[in-house]
Amino acid sequence: MDISQRLAELKRLPGFTEHVGMMLVHNGVVRGWSRQDGRTVARLRVQPDYDRIEAIRKEYEQRPGIFKVLIEARGGEFAPGDDLLFIVVAGDVRENVAPALSEVLHRVKEEAMAKEEMS
Repeated sequence: MDISQRLAELKRLPGFTEHVGMMLVHNGVVRGWSRQDGRTVARLRVQPDYDRIEAIRKEYEQRPGIFKVLIEARGGEFAPGDDLLFIVVAGDVRENVAPALSEVLHRVKEEAMAKEEMS
């Protein structure tokens, strides 16, 4: 996802200026170490559940104050530093947008991403 391009596209959507006062972005990258035990990770294999991700995205777009949710999850094999997950939440105020981004992130990671770390 080209973040700058996607943000520019969002700004051109009908209703944007009437409904959006904040856009938050998550850009998840592959870590070079395991969260579980700190060991070095050379590669990461990821399999997103795209149907589940889309269901989560749609659910959060129905929340009060949320204008648009964009999610791009990449599948395949990746090296440390590679982009893996992009989330953009656009909405009215931080009290609505910040929790939505946090919840979407946690739900996608917990419910829709299978990962295998390789040393």
